Amino acid sequence: MKMHEFWNESVTEKSWEALISLSKEYEFTLIGGWAAYVWAGLHKSKDIDMVIDYNALNLLRANFNLEKNERLHKYEIKMGGFDADIYLPGYSRLAFPLEHLKEYSTVVQGFRVPLPEVLIILKQGAEVERRGSAKGKKDLIDILTLLVHSGFSLEKYKGILEKYKLEKLSDELEKEVLFFNPKDAEYLNLNLNEFAKWKRGFLRELKK
Repeated sequence: MKMHEFWNESVTEKSWEALISLSKEYEFTLIGGWAAYVWAGLHKSKDIDMVIDYNALNLLRANFNLEKNERLHKYEIKMGGFDADIYLPGYSRLAFPLEHLKEYSTVVQGFRVPLPEVLIILKQGAEVERRGSAKGKKDLIDILTLLVHSGFSLEKYKGILEKYKLEKLSDELEKEVLFFNPKDAEYLNLNLNEFAKWKRGFLRELKK
């Protein structure tokens, strides 16, 4: 069965090609929707989100027209139909401290990506800010996809929340699971009954 895609497939294919090209030339940690895709393999992303150091930023600046987004504390490369969003430790303000990202990352399918628990934290930060928008809906789909298909550990997640004083995100995670429209279960490769069963079990464990 062909996986139901959220974004236009011609755009996601171009974005994937650009991501592969960037990964051959620069060192970065992949976050965002493409990192969720690397973990779960279910639906593709549009924009590319990466965390880099300042040396890599200078290399990118030599080859691309980087735009600095002061409001969102990131750099951007406009690629025609999609963007590459670039985040830096010490400058960018995401839900998880980027200074500690490498110790919570691993290599999957040739990409350095955050562990599922940390990727979900990062995705939660984006979802809360964009809730109600199309991108917010995609964030929510990515969060649920990671919960179901990435080998996510609730114990590890809660430990990280406690360590970095992010416990409020546990309440947000409950909201996100409750808010998720069962009609969108097709994005998770689940039918309605499978999703309902998973949801009951997950919320029960989350509340322990």
